[in-house]
Amino acid sequence: MSETPTGSSLDRAAGPPTTEGNIPMSLPPVVYVPCVEQVSDPADVRIEYKIMQDGRKALLVYSALDRLHAGAGAAQPWFVALTANLQALYDVEPFDLLLLDVLVPEEHRRQS
Repeated sequence: MSETPTGSSLDRAAGPPTTEGNIPMSLPPVVYVPCVEQVSDPADVRIEYKIMQDGRKALLVYSALDRLHAGAGAAQPWFVALTANLQALYDVEPFDLLLLDVLVPEEHRRQS
C-alpha cells in the first residue's frame, strides 16, 4: 500500500555537518516511533515502515506524543527511542527516508 504522508522530510542525503551516520543530528533527543503492535518486551518491537509512492521505504518519527496522535492517529501503537539509537535501527533494517512529524492521510491510519 503506497502512502503519501506530508510533513518534514529528513532525507539521509543531508551533508556531514548535520548528520551522524545516516541520521540527522537536528532531531530532538527522543522520538516517538510507530510500531506494528504494542508489546511488553522492548525486544519484541517491530517498527512500522511506510512505503512511499515512489517505492522508497520511510521511517516516521514524531517529536512528541501529541504530534504522533495528530499525525498518525490515536490508535497507532508506538515506542519511544533515543535519537542516538536511530542509527542502530537503520543498521538492522535500512530505510531511505526519515520523516519527522508527518501527517498520514486518514485512509492510511490504523483504526481502533
